[in-house]
Amino acid sequence: MKKIKLIGLDLDGTLLNDRKELTPYTEHVLSEAIAKGVHVLAATGRPIGGIPERIRNFPGMRYAVTANGARIIDLQEEKILYEALVEPKNVEKILDVFECYDTLKEVYLDGISYVSEKEFADLPRYVENPAMRQYIRLTKIPVADVRQEMQKTGKGSDKVHALFADLSERECALEDLKKIPGVTVSSAIRNNIEVNGGEVDKGKGLLRLGKILGIEREEIMACGDGLNDVAMLRDAGLGVAMGNASAEVKAAADVVTCSNEEDGVAKAIEMYVL
Repeated sequence: MKKIKLIGLDLDGTLLNDRKELTPYTEHVLSEAIAKGVHVLAATGRPIGGIPERIRNFPGMRYAVTANGARIIDLQEEKILYEALVEPKNVEKILDVFECYDTLKEVYLDGISYVSEKEFADLPRYVENPAMRQYIRLTKIPVADVRQEMQKTGKGSDKVHALFADLSERECALEDLKKIPGVTVSSAIRNNIEVNGGEVDKGKGLLRLGKILGIEREEIMACGDGLNDVAMLRDAGLGVAMGNASAEVKAAADVVTCSNEEDGVAKAIEMYVL
């Protein structure tokens, strides 16, 4: 195996524990890897505004792959290195589908997340985890109509997202979304659906950043736990699934580490990088 030069880390269920915290032990290991010259970064479905400040400002953590790879950012220079949006006509079609069901709807516009205020007011209906509810309340902007918010910009969306109150409705929506050409459909948790542009996923995002930095596929490591991490676990030279990942995600990885509650990311970096 080649020396690892770039590490892409999913956040929820991976780098962060269930309380959405970065533990001191994991912080120490990340700092050690960065000190060795390794590029360590968030590779997340979140927009840039949803990445915790501690991670955005982590010493030496210069880059971020956000919105499932739709936006690659140089945090130091506050510069967008790559952007691939869902076309406006497809955003409309996706929202048409989500509006048929009991969903909390969300669009990412220029790295900012806008949610439907009606459903936002009834957040526990869509989100069980108190820490996740707190994250949503702190990082999302509620608006009367997410469709109108998108239309104001005159451009497409980084990502269109929905949380479902009823899992059976989620399955029906997945079938509806498959009929829309030019989009990529994925999921991070059991009751959500995430929709990106047709050539967007975390794997392509990591490889694009690697190319920018002159880093080969074999020199890239990725850690994740959700279905939206499968592409990067397969595309990276070393794909690491978390112990809390599903069987499908683990099957896509090269190795399995401990869970996010057991500092699995830190232990994988110690084993394969330090």
